[in-house]
Amino acid sequence: MPDRSRARELAAESLAKDEPLGWFENLYREAAEGLTAIPWDDHVPNSHLIDFWSAHGIPASGRRALVVGCGLGEDAEWIAACGFTTTAFDISPTGIKAARERFPQSKVEYLAADLFHAPNDWRGAFDFIFEANTLQAMPAELRPGAMERIAAFLQPSGLLLVIARAREDHEPTGDLPWPLTRHEFSKFVDSGLAETSFRQITDSTEPFTRRFLATYTRR
Repeated sequence: MPDRSRARELAAESLAKDEPLGWFENLYREAAEGLTAIPWDDHVPNSHLIDFWSAHGIPASGRRALVVGCGLGEDAEWIAACGFTTTAFDISPTGIKAARERFPQSKVEYLAADLFHAPNDWRGAFDFIFEANTLQAMPAELRPGAMERIAAFLQPSGLLLVIARAREDHEPTGDLPWPLTRHEFSKFVDSGLAETSFRQITDSTEPFTRRFLATYTRR
């Protein structure tokens, strides 16, 4: 089980300062200094992404992909290897620097960017968007706006794949990472997308961890 204690401390400090996303850069900076570790740095692509790809085989040649909250780049590299022209962004400049250093020969365009202030030319620009584990690291009040912005990046015939920790409405939110409810995902539909699949999955690397996996296209 990854040690999330320092990430939780930094998140609490950022929330107290009314800087709810500031802890990402603080965590990556401490990791770069060797003071802590990134709890989601598995050094391998997301296994659920790979399973989904194996089952559905999405055409990639000549198409653009976007990875939201790309961290240290494992998912972005895997998606690029499938044939997509891939852009990957993270709010942490230190994290992006680390991703570039980890993959110095990469074809991925790594960018430090804030989801809430993303480039205008991303709107409707991507054929495939992958979002895993970023929404669950945001306070609940930020999630609807984040979902609306992610939805806006999808082009008319594109596909959005979202993976996040799951909880029922009656269950407590618990500690960071904060699981999402089924109802919260409806914001993607409210933002002009059509839900094409939704299911609950179990994480094999963290037993008993439930996640929602959902896909969307533009209506």
